[in-house]
Amino acid sequence: MAGRLPKAPDPEAFWRLLCDGADAITAPPAGRQGVRHGGFLDRVDGFDAAFFGVSPREAAGMDPQQRLMLELAWEALEDARIVPSTLTGSPTGVFVGSMWEDYTSLAYPGHITPHTLTGTSRGVIANRVSHFLGVRGPSMTVDTAQSSALVAVHLAVESLRRGESALALAGGVNLNLTAAREEGAAEFGGLSPDDRCFTFDARANGFVRGEGGAFLVLKPLDRALADGDRVYGVIRGSAVNNDGATRSLTVPSAQAQEQVIRGALARAGVRPADVQYVELHGTGTAVGDPVEAAAVAAAYRDPAGSGDADSALRVGSAKTNVGHLEGAAGIVGLLKAVLSVYHRALPPSLNWETPNPGIPLDALALRVQTTLTPWPRPDAPLLAGVSSFGMGGTNAHVIVEQAPDAAAPPDRRPAPEALPAPWIVTARTRQALRAQVERLREHVRSHPDLTGAEVAHALATTRTRFAHRAVLLDSAQVAAGRAGTPGRTVFVFPGQGAQWVGMGRELYAAYPVFRAAMDE
Repeated sequence: MAGRLPKAPDPEAFWRLLCDGADAITAPPAGRQGVRHGGFLDRVDGFDAAFFGVSPREAAGMDPQQRLMLELAWEALEDARIVPSTLTGSPTGVFVGSMWEDYTSLAYPGHITPHTLTGTSRGVIANRVSHFLGVRGPSMTVDTAQSSALVAVHLAVESLRRGESALALAGGVNLNLTAAREEGAAEFGGLSPDDRCFTFDARANGFVRGEGGAFLVLKPLDRALADGDRVYGVIRGSAVNNDGATRSLTVPSAQAQEQVIRGALARAGVRPADVQYVELHGTGTAVGDPVEAAAVAAAYRDPAGSGDADSALRVGSAKTNVGHLEGAAGIVGLLKAVLSVYHRALPPSLNWETPNPGIPLDALALRVQTTLTPWPRPDAPLLAGVSSFGMGGTNAHVIVEQAPDAAAPPDRRPAPEALPAPWIVTARTRQALRAQVERLREHVRSHPDLTGAEVAHALATTRTRFAHRAVLLDSAQVAAGRAGTPGRTVFVFPGQGAQWVGMGRELYAAYPVFRAAMDE
């Protein structure tokens, strides 16, 4: 997984933000004229174009949403311990949810270049990732309004189940670049004058906007286990539907929302009572919250339940932390749910003080999760539901389960007297190499449980090898250089009688690995 969210540059930081109950809503960064308080990324204009083989002129014409998803695709694959170049030509699918084109309104009617058309096309967000990775699976940008990202996940899962994709990147992106979009949301009546999401609270008066993006790497579970992958969580089932005819286009239907939840549960083969937590769409609107509460309760209520407080279904919304990411909102909720099952804890939902009078929580057997706690039934399989609803009525729901227990990995910790294992770091430039070395040092400092051998193995086998390289033998000793420097190659064999005439030729004939190395 990979994510860039307000005050959270990666999923690990996002989890800390959630557990701390932190509020990431701030004033807009410099250069965002006319934009209100919200959840923002600090540098949407930064991009290492050369790393992705993009010229400076083409990069300038690219929607920052394309640039962000290129970066997150690379980071997600690295987190999955997949060297991106190994996917070239594979049936890897790319599915991205997105609903706005703010950069298009900024680009037109300005200076038009040969890169403007592709740079401002929303459909190219997913295509750009597929092109860079050289993958040939389905590639699509999905727009179902605010449910776009979770619908993209649903489509990715279906593609994997059909065998159309062997691997899939699924996610969403949303950047708030123009004041016009803000004005439209205000005129629609969706924005909170308090610049907060008061999900299920009596103060619910709209949402605050957020931005960012995330990618999940999806793979059939049996293959992931056979390949020894780290599994964060399992998507048991998902479903998508539409509200149909309601009294107006944007008025939600409790019945349709209940149906999409029941559809996801049926596909997952899960009893409603076994789900312990639901990550709500939870925008904090006066109309939407009561409708969603009624639908969740109707779909998940256990007729045989005891009715006590401990049996209540826990609910919450990440929108209270980072704002409403609109087209990417669903992937934020799913990321939170996956992290919750992986870490076996439920973080708090913010801004809940007084129950919404239109949501009788006790009667509905719902409880807003307001503190960091273990799961209500930690000994049972951890199951969570995730909802996302579009303003035009397209609803999506996903059921997530904890990963199955895997066999304990063998103890690879080196003996106390073992020599330090070399840590190999590579990058495209010398500047990036220095930055990578510093990031590695910081990572090791913040993860004292890692052994030197584990770090060395991961660096050597799961990372792309670039031309600029450094080898760390300890925290201070670093040797750096560049691969492919012109010069003659010399092979030296040890003396003291440990060699004989023709030894290299015999090794070449007998050992394929030695032969391949010599040939290279």
